[in-house]
Amino acid sequence: MVRDLSPDFSLGLMSHMLWTALVLVGPLIGITTAVGLVISVLQGVTQIQESSLSFVPKLLAAGAVLLALGGWMLRVLCDYATSLISNIPNYF
Repeated sequence: MVRDLSPDFSLGLMSHMLWTALVLVGPLIGITTAVGLVISVLQGVTQIQESSLSFVPKLLAAGAVLLALGGWMLRVLCDYATSLISNIPNYF
C-alpha cells in the first residue's frame, strides 16, 4: 500500500519525534535545573559568588542522571529509531 506523505502525516511524525526528544531530555534538564536552583539559593544566602560552585554540582547531577537513566534513554531512543526505520516502506 502506497501512502501519500500528507501534511497531517508529516506533522504526526514530527510530533512523535519531538515528544520522544522531550521525554528523553526532560529528566536531565529537570534535575540539573533543580540542582542549579538550590545552589543559587545557597549562594544567595551565604553570599559566596564562586562560578565553579554552581557548575560542578550540576555536572555531577547530570552525570548521575545519565548513569541512572541511561539504559532507559537508550531503550526509548532505539525503540523510536526501530519503529521509524521499519515503517519506511509504509511512508512511500
